[in-house]
Amino acid sequence: MKNFLDENFLLQTKTAQTLYHEFAKQMPIIDYHNHLMPEQIAEDKNFENITQVWLYGDHYKWRAMRANGVDEYYITGGASDFEKFEKWAETVPYTLRNPLYHWTHLELQRYFDIHEVLSGANAKKIYDECNAKLQTKEYSVQGLLRKMNVKTLCTTDDPLDNLEYHQQIKNSGTDLRVLPAFRPDKAMNADDIAGLNQYIDKLSNLIGIAISTYDAYLSALKSRHDYFAKNGASVSDHGLEQIYAEDYTIEEVKNIFLKIRANASLTLAENLKFKSAMLFNFALWDHEKGWVQQFHLGALRNNNNRLLSSLGPDTGFDSIGDFVQGKQLAKFLNKLDSGNTLAKTILYNLNPADNELMATMIGNYNDGTVAGKVQWGSAWWFLDQKDGMIKQLNTLSNMGLLSRFVGMLTDSRSFLSFPRHEYFRRILCDLFGTDVENGELPNDKEWLGKVIQDICYNNAKTYFNF
Repeated sequence: MKNFLDENFLLQTKTAQTLYHEFAKQMPIIDYHNHLMPEQIAEDKNFENITQVWLYGDHYKWRAMRANGVDEYYITGGASDFEKFEKWAETVPYTLRNPLYHWTHLELQRYFDIHEVLSGANAKKIYDECNAKLQTKEYSVQGLLRKMNVKTLCTTDDPLDNLEYHQQIKNSGTDLRVLPAFRPDKAMNADDIAGLNQYIDKLSNLIGIAISTYDAYLSALKSRHDYFAKNGASVSDHGLEQIYAEDYTIEEVKNIFLKIRANASLTLAENLKFKSAMLFNFALWDHEKGWVQQFHLGALRNNNNRLLSSLGPDTGFDSIGDFVQGKQLAKFLNKLDSGNTLAKTILYNLNPADNELMATMIGNYNDGTVAGKVQWGSAWWFLDQKDGMIKQLNTLSNMGLLSRFVGMLTDSRSFLSFPRHEYFRRILCDLFGTDVENGELPNDKEWLGKVIQDICYNNAKTYFNF
């Protein structure tokens, strides 16, 4: 019987252990998609306690606590930070076989050298031990990132963001590269006309130019895209239910924009045409600058109206959606490819039913100009767990080139989430190790080690030009 979370955790064979400890473990981290706050990195913040760094904003843990019967008062409500931590500690024993159980204990081990299994019984002891360490310089935000050997990370930023904290980080002399990523979802959200107009007005005020026409709107957003590029951005990101690729004419979209500015309701067809036009233009700008564009597809968001009204979005009430992805995605990518304007692209699906669809879709638009030009991204959100990662890696292996994969990311709001890269790397090495010991791959340690190091770090470094 193996010990829980020992040095060979998830590594079932001797070959897997060799591949991980000699090749994967040492590699730095590029985290090219997350939701970390650049302000906290710029300030090199020390959190007051582990609740603030671990539980604030972590809807994965919130969902588990709610499922365990914890009152909202101890989750997002007015309870003290220790009371919230204690309720999480009491929940942890009930998360057996949920990825939170592994993540929680990996994070306690890797950051705090705590090897106990967290529960209500030792909550106060662990809380105090973590808090004492969090007050030291070694445990500042930048210190936490260095502990995990993070070299480069890309935050997720709205086009209206002034990027002052990214500028501050760059000018501080730190060895960490913190780059913005252009996320224009709000700029094309015609589902909420009032909200979209407020957004357009904010953009107008920001650039000091009135925006009353579609051309003026595109020009204003393009200026923000240019501004992001001047501040180090080379990545865009979109969080969409599905790709929008309706046929439209420029005249149609101009008229639709006038309706938006008049606060008039759009038909479904008009809504989809507007989104399609905006998405296409964003993709053209990305190609023009040599950026990488990312598309996170398939989340059904904010399903609980009662709790959405009291807690707001991104609080743990999202699920996998069953949207139809293939035909519109192919139409969108084909339109860009036909004009030789398809940027390097990463596709992420939330519905595992779309795994094979995504793995085969990328092959349609890899044209030999760049290795792995169109990527199927790592297992995302609800799929970011052992079973989901294994399925993604196996499907990509069967239908593409796993060796050219750009690897893992955290997609996280927590500075304690970086052991997820280790989790991924252990799973990756275990798959290769098992194949070697089954006689399905040659026992060429040096070549396999190189491939694993490429997937862990080198491929992303080359792909993103970091």
